[in-house]
Order: sequence, then C-alpha cells, then structure tokens
Amino acid sequence: MKFYYVYILECNDGMLYTGFTNDVARRVDEHEKGLNKACYTYKRRPVKLIWHETFNDINQAIFFEKKIKKWSKSKKYALVNGDNKMLQILAECRNASHYDFRPD
Repeated sequence: MKFYYVYILECNDGMLYTGFTNDVARRVDEHEKGLNKACYTYKRRPVKLIWHETFNDINQAIFFEKKIKKWSKSKKYALVNGDNKMLQILAECRNASHYDFRPD
C-alpha cells in the first residue's frame, strides 16, 4: 500500500510551510538542502519538521493539505500541539454574518 503525507515545517524565521509528499524524509531533506531556489523555504532554512499526518488515499491528502494551507498560524500550531479545544475555538466563525451575532 502506498502512503501520502501532509506535513508542516517551521522555518528559521518563524513562518510555517505546509506541504504534501509520498516520502516525508526525502522531502524534508530537499527543503533543507535548498534544491529549488524558487521554493518558499529556500531563504528560510534551516527548517524543522513539526507535524505530519499519514494518508492512504492521495485525494484525501491533497484535500487536507489545501484545507490547512488556508488556516491561520495559530490554528496550525493548535493542530501541531494536538490542542483540539483550541482548534474548535479557532474554527468557529466570528464574523458579523454568523448566526450567533444576528439579532432575534
């Protein structure tokens, strides 16, 4: 069975990078060596793998990568730290159109 991985790297400037691969060790090594000058992490090395999740379905992995790429830094750290309560709080909609804020 083939596995796929969604991962989060912490860059030396504190920024987070989210990616997808079929080989985490190889991909982190590629980021670390700076093989691609156009890559987001190239000027932010060294990088550190802080989280990854394993998938056996490529479509699920791609979907989840795209989903968490849109998340805030604090929400990504909640995922990394396994803080499900904070993930729930950060996932709640807080804009004025949310039903919690509508007048009765």
